[in-house]
Amino acid sequence: MAARETRFAASKSSGQVSAVLLRPAEARWLLVLGHGAGAGMRHTFMEAVAKALASNGIATFRYQFPYMEQGKKFPNPQPVLVKTVRSAVIAAHEMARDLPLLAGGKSLGGRMTSTAASQEPLPDVRGIVFFGFPLHPPTKPSDVRAAHLFDVSVPMLFLQGTRDKLADLNLLRPVFDRLAERATLHIIEGADHGFHVLKRSGRTDDDLVAELARMISGWSAQCCSK
Repeated sequence: MAARETRFAASKSSGQVSAVLLRPAEARWLLVLGHGAGAGMRHTFMEAVAKALASNGIATFRYQFPYMEQGKKFPNPQPVLVKTVRSAVIAAHEMARDLPLLAGGKSLGGRMTSTAASQEPLPDVRGIVFFGFPLHPPTKPSDVRAAHLFDVSVPMLFLQGTRDKLADLNLLRPVFDRLAERATLHIIEGADHGFHVLKRSGRTDDDLVAELARMISGWSAQCCSK
């Protein structure tokens, strides 16, 4: 299973960015996967998730946001990030037209995916996956960032750790309840925002990644198949 490197135009103002398609032989889905705010598509978590998903029959299209491609520390303005998500979905579909699409990402990547989908449905995307939805900044609990989720029309899967300092579960669970049948919440006991666990838990980070991949595989078959 070889990874295929490519580039696509993120937006008219931002130029091209890098992407990697990892497609297993028996792929059933293609997940368009955006990275978090502080690490790009080649971060160890992103690569581990892509490999675990491939083992579960899900191809991935990992891509860079323009600021990360340019080696900058701070994310682009939201309109640029949202445009990049939409461009990534189109580019991914062109590379694997036979596969149904999912989209989402780690933290910022997931939030920008749902923001894009709330403004206008993402072409051919059947569901959105959040690897740690960043509900609020650290030490500033709020659910304001969740307001746009009610304008998303496709099923959503929230993968959240109990030690995530960017998502107080006491605030996230009521949001989930109001989203009703549109949302599935899967809690990872002991995981932080980066999906790391303490040694005393008896589990490893690899165990968590495998759990995430299995959950996505089962959810996509149940909620997103037509």
